[in-house]
Amino acid sequence: MTRPRWKRIALWTLAILLMLLLAAGLWFRQSPYYAALTLFADGHRAEHFRNMDRIFPTRLVPRGEDVWTLPVAPRTLTTTYTFRGEERDLGAFLDRTETTGLLVLHRGRIVHEVYRLGADETSLFTSWSVAKSVLGVLIGIALDEGAIADVRDPIGLYVPALAGSGYANVPIEDVLTMSSGVHFDEDYENPRSDINMLFVRAMVHGTPLEESIAALESVRPPGTFNEYISSDSMALGLVLEAATGMRLADYLSSRLWAPMGAETDATWNTDRTGREFALCCLNATLRDYARFGQLVLQGGARDERSIVPTSWLEASVNPVAPHLQPGENPASSWTFGYGYKWWLPEEPQGDFTAIGVWGQYVYVNPAREVVIVKTSTDPAFDDNDHETIAAFRAIVEGLAIEE
Repeated sequence: MTRPRWKRIALWTLAILLMLLLAAGLWFRQSPYYAALTLFADGHRAEHFRNMDRIFPTRLVPRGEDVWTLPVAPRTLTTTYTFRGEERDLGAFLDRTETTGLLVLHRGRIVHEVYRLGADETSLFTSWSVAKSVLGVLIGIALDEGAIADVRDPIGLYVPALAGSGYANVPIEDVLTMSSGVHFDEDYENPRSDINMLFVRAMVHGTPLEESIAALESVRPPGTFNEYISSDSMALGLVLEAATGMRLADYLSSRLWAPMGAETDATWNTDRTGREFALCCLNATLRDYARFGQLVLQGGARDERSIVPTSWLEASVNPVAPHLQPGENPASSWTFGYGYKWWLPEEPQGDFTAIGVWGQYVYVNPAREVVIVKTSTDPAFDDNDHETIAAFRAIVEGLAIEE
């Protein structure tokens, strides 16, 4: 007995719809939209954080031909460190903070290099706010070249689009030190916060970044209080672009990435208009982050060639203003000190670090000639910065003891 024709048509239609839905689901799982929606989800972060160029628009940061060789000389790292009066296990800490890569340079040699959670030496790890420290170095180069006349010049002088905003009369230096006095809600857990809406406007609505920044208002005099807000770095990126007449990725490539001898092309994520997110989203290998840290450790020089002015780097990590000093500070929102986009840990030892959310670090200890790069997908990143510095300092001490 055959089914009525309408039933056969209905069954075929249902089958086709199911196949289309299955195909659509498979396509969506492989699309950048799915990756973007699951960007910070457990079980997805490690893969997404090393594939940001697949998820969001990017601009290439080409390397040069003269690669800076990093000799490999393996050393055994300390297995323990002390934090809050308690001896702790380094391996357990790396596991707990979901470390995806750890590289240690000592005197320009790779003494330790390990990759986890599916990563390897070719992975382009996203930097998040570590990119801010790179941006600060680029500002120093632009000043040295004369593209920026003076670090006390107001933002509005270079970016007319911000002339009516809270940034109009803020000196570049006060933006470098996260002391703009502009109100910006950096709450990542609030979906309607300024930081989250900045990305929504830029990536979903296609709103130019300068329009979002131009709407911000001042709430206190600049240069008086250290408060970490990413809009400061976006404003700084606009200054650099306007002053040099170059895209940030192009300026980075020609002035820093190629001259320092990067081994691999980097990428920098952009908004839908093609403008780089100056506050984050530079993607590079661990070894090239280490080369950046080593260049800073060496005073901005490679093979006796000055790439970054030594005086700029010294000023970057030696702030004199009271509100920028480490420790309990009524004029600062945190206990780490802050320079020109570099963090200064408590109980200063001359060391400093770049820090990105989810546990990204480029740590530099000039006195002991050590650079440590750590990438992570740490869900408790806000709580672990102090412990990370304790672990890094223990690694440094261990290398010194073995000498």
